[in-house]
Amino acid sequence: MNFYKTRKLILSVFGIIAIFVAGYVLGINGFKFETAGFPKVVIDRTIPEKHKSVDFSLFWKVWDTLDSSYFDKTKLIPSQMVYGAISGMVNSIGDPYTSFLTPEENKVVEEDLSGSFGGVGIQIGFKGKNLAVIAPLPNSPAERAGIKAGDFIVGIKDIEKKIDTGTVGINLNEAVGVIRGKAGTKVTLILTRDKVDEPITVEVTREILDVPSVVVDFIENDIAHIRLLKFGGDTKTEWDKAISQVTGHKSQVTSIILDLRNNPGGYLQGSVDIAGSFMKKGSIVVIEDGKGKRNEFKTDINPTLDKYKIVVLVNKGSASASEILAGALRENLGIKLIGETTFGKGTIQEPLKINGGAGLHITTAKWLTPKGNWVHEKGLEPDIVVEDNLETSEDEQLMKAIQVVSE
Repeated sequence: MNFYKTRKLILSVFGIIAIFVAGYVLGINGFKFETAGFPKVVIDRTIPEKHKSVDFSLFWKVWDTLDSSYFDKTKLIPSQMVYGAISGMVNSIGDPYTSFLTPEENKVVEEDLSGSFGGVGIQIGFKGKNLAVIAPLPNSPAERAGIKAGDFIVGIKDIEKKIDTGTVGINLNEAVGVIRGKAGTKVTLILTRDKVDEPITVEVTREILDVPSVVVDFIENDIAHIRLLKFGGDTKTEWDKAISQVTGHKSQVTSIILDLRNNPGGYLQGSVDIAGSFMKKGSIVVIEDGKGKRNEFKTDINPTLDKYKIVVLVNKGSASASEILAGALRENLGIKLIGETTFGKGTIQEPLKINGGAGLHITTAKWLTPKGNWVHEKGLEPDIVVEDNLETSEDEQLMKAIQVVSE
């Protein structure tokens, strides 16, 4: 698949849509304004010929009524009204992963992928329409506070921000924006958890978080335990260093435990690159667009880790790109998955930068495993089911992986 051509096409299409939306949503005859992301403009309400069938009379009636009748004119900030209108249009699709981002929100997303930001240290997503914890980050405030992968977030409170909100109807970027904040400040999360009858209230103090992509340690000298925590901007570089640690270890490493637990995903290309370290050739993932057209991402490079005995650890916090990698390794190489059923995020979002630093995350396709399986909201079932017993300090899943690679 020619990713860059596809990206260019998507950008071009969105550019047309953005111009159309701007003509309607921003316009007031003769009204001028200046704000972040939008230059000073004069826009009329002329409807382009190709869109004459679109009736925006109700929109303009509401806009004009607010302009003429709302008592506090200082609250009528055109830039915020524009952002709100565009956000509402995008949210009406009903896809929690497709959202419009203001410049400030877009910056938060970019910080996530770079790996350094202030927050509580949880990756979040949706199970159906419910906001859920995909995974707490290792050694994060969230993990120390006892937040678990699979918890549902039903409420968020922040006294300093004067926020006390439920999460019904919230989109992903809105939720991140509420939970994220300055280091040292506190946020309270109201959670529900499987097999726990009452809601759980957890107050967490935010910290500056610097999240690595890859962590390597060695077990009994001959087993490399590689924890792949995310697929971010630095993952490929960190992965290459990890491979050097494994292949250059002073003892003879014979087995690898690839630990994808609590890995929420990230860049799709990262999963393809890392799969190529294990596979000589083959399909990594199949991308299917809205018209049913399918394209494959394949690898044909010389792998560096194809001679080791390998198992993969997964759990309910393994999502998106980590599911792509796990599915590819199992279906191509017969590598066993150990742990729990994965999160089940089988769609692909294209992050687009638009005017003034704003952005649009738009679901452009779904992904399938090499054998054509769609894991969305189902997840990957492990070959060996091992639940993490929260009443013990032992890592039962890792212990089982050690047993399997040692057989």
